[in-house]
Formats: sequence, C-alpha cells, structure tokens
Amino acid sequence: MKKILVVVDMQKDFVDGALGTAEAVSIIPAAVKKIECFEGDIFVTFDTHYGNYLETAEGKKLPVPHCIVDSDGWQLDERIADALKGRQYVSIRKPSFGSIQLAIDIAQAARGEALSIELIGLCTDICVVSNALLLKTFFPEAEISVDPACCAGVTPELHEAALKTLASCQINLL
Repeated sequence: MKKILVVVDMQKDFVDGALGTAEAVSIIPAAVKKIECFEGDIFVTFDTHYGNYLETAEGKKLPVPHCIVDSDGWQLDERIADALKGRQYVSIRKPSFGSIQLAIDIAQAARGEALSIELIGLCTDICVVSNALLLKTFFPEAEISVDPACCAGVTPELHEAALKTLASCQINLL
C-alpha cells in the first residue's frame, strides 16, 4: 500500500502572518512530529496568489492579501520547513482551495497501488476539507484520513464543523 502525507498550506501567512491564528501556531509541534515520523511519500501544497489578488473572486470575498508568491508569508513556517529538510517531497502551487494537480500527482506516484492518504494543515474548514473531498472523489477506494491534532480552522468552531463534514463524507479522523 502506498502511504502518502499531504501537508496543506503550512505557510507563514496562515500560521502567524496575515491570516494566522493562535490555533494554527499551536498545531505546529504535532505537525512537525508527524512529518518527521512519516514513512511514505510527502506532498506539500502552497496556497499561491499574485499581485492582483484583491481583483480575484477570492480576493473580493476575503480582502486580505496573503500567500503572494515568493513573499515571506508564502514561505513555509520555518519549523515545518526544517522538518522537511532532507526529505523528498512534491511541492504543489495551488491557486484555489482544492488542487486537481495534487490528485494527478498522487495518481502518478501510486501507479495503481492501493492508497492510504493522510492530510494535515491549514485551514481545516477551507483547504484541508476541499482537498480531502477532492481526493475522496478521485480515489473512492483509498483510505483517506485527516489528523485533527495537526489541523486548525479559521476558528475553533469552523474547525469542528469541518471535522463533522469530513466524517460524514467517510474521511477517517485520527
């Protein structure tokens, strides 16, 4: 069975930057440990926006510039980056909440093997849930899990609501 860890948007702007929260900061040690101990393939997504962010559909609904490509806030949290040092991983820039490219890259890595996919990261109620559901759609027979201890939502209430949605869609909660 091919084991895959997806590290979703663990970027500075979501941890302690433009859209950071105390909850996001608090999950970093657990996420670091998960990355360091994981045996399998790792995929890391980067929420990626450009200078015209405020003119985009997302920017009009969330007028907070964040994760502008190559900015400091677009970079991984330093502790996450340190945990990934020396590890091979696939980086995926994603311009929206979910990433079809992530699913394509995982399919290529799996080469027909059965899959176990675990997701951690930010934000539970936006990008984690979007990618988990997208992966469940692409790989309906895969074991797909989310580790709530390694995720944080925009608010604690939205984190809990996302976990309920994930569970109702047959995503395992660890």
